[in-house]
Amino acid sequence: MTYILSDIHGEYELFCRLMEKVRFSDGDTLISCGDMIEKGKHSVRLTKLLFSMKNAVLLAGNHEYDFLKYYWALMRQNDDYGLVLRKLQEYFPDDGELLDWDTVDRMEALPYFYETDDYICVHAGAPLDREGHILPLKEASPEQLVYDRIFKEPQTVPKAGKCVFFGHTTSMSLGYGAQITRYPREGARGDRVADFYKIHLDTGAWMSGVLGCFRVEDCMEFYIGK
Repeated sequence: MTYILSDIHGEYELFCRLMEKVRFSDGDTLISCGDMIEKGKHSVRLTKLLFSMKNAVLLAGNHEYDFLKYYWALMRQNDDYGLVLRKLQEYFPDDGELLDWDTVDRMEALPYFYETDDYICVHAGAPLDREGHILPLKEASPEQLVYDRIFKEPQTVPKAGKCVFFGHTTSMSLGYGAQITRYPREGARGDRVADFYKIHLDTGAWMSGVLGCFRVEDCMEFYIGK
């Protein structure tokens, strides 16, 4: 089974409990649409756990991208790698002492989108042309893929093409509560990913205390709360 979620934001215990609830196993696949870090207290601990999962597809969100911009600036200004690592550890006040160079390197290598024959995963949104068709993701800038604020709007939907999974903005800020929000195509049954224009995954875990994930094969949603 394939499970997709977004914006875990350092909520290590919530994530572990959610994986227990869905009985996640080595035969399953996890896709995280970015923003593993910050806001919650266990950013580095969570990130290291996710990196240790061989069957996980991890994308960069705006918080990873902001961290990397800080890292790149430090590297331009310093040739003391020990000093750079200490400053990077200070970026995470709660568990920064766990940060090592392997984690930094793997964060730098994170992709900005993931695409299958049936759906697209991205942090903030997919680029659209004037008619609303999805543009090639490889031609989009990282900034567009992690910062986009237009795609969250209910009226912004791809006119055709694959379903887009995204996060970035909490569902509560759009008036939907701490839940995954689906945007169904006209006349769709609702039991296939192809039945949806887009699926908004950000349940605001760090704020609401609720973390959810979506199972691709049967379009089931799963939640865990504090």
